[in-house]
Amino acid sequence: MTPVTPMSPITPSVPTPADARVPTTDSRTPAHTPAPAVTRTPPLAEPSGWHRLTLTVNGRPFTAQVESRLLLSDFLRNRLGLTGTHVGCEHGVCGACTVLIDDVPSRSCLTLAVQCEGAAVRTVESLAPGDAPLSTVQRAFHECHGMQCGFCTAGFLMTATALTEQPARPDDEQVADALSGHLCRCTGYRNIRRAVCQALDERFGE
Repeated sequence: MTPVTPMSPITPSVPTPADARVPTTDSRTPAHTPAPAVTRTPPLAEPSGWHRLTLTVNGRPFTAQVESRLLLSDFLRNRLGLTGTHVGCEHGVCGACTVLIDDVPSRSCLTLAVQCEGAAVRTVESLAPGDAPLSTVQRAFHECHGMQCGFCTAGFLMTATALTEQPARPDDEQVADALSGHLCRCTGYRNIRRAVCQALDERFGE
């Protein structure tokens, strides 16, 4: 059987207005030749995409070669195996990835690993390493049922730990403001707040 050759699509002929026709170059007038475009390579923002990173994580020193774009959350989870730091929204909204950087609660999904050069990072694994007893905050969350599915819990625990390490007890407004940076899809936050207040009571003797 002779193969059928597909027909080319037919383009209707549309008359071109006289004023829209491309003028023919007069042979007496030399045609203008545009100058060739010059392609320039933009300068690099940094000499290399790799950096030597030295930091302390949960009390242990680490040195690694990391890319400029590597997020701290990915460094902790994929390079160090500290999967207690959860990644939720990856927009800095849910708070599940919260860790302490030099004792300050920080979103690890918005922090580049190279920004932590020389810093001390603490993750949820630092609260009760190995078979150590639960920390004050962890025990309060357990006793007050301040968790359900547990996905957001690590971030809450790190923020609450930072609150208990303040030189003076945070007031109710400060506690509410700190917890407002976390999203929980399971509970109404009441037990979470009770747990944080119980940990603060134990810490500051009230």
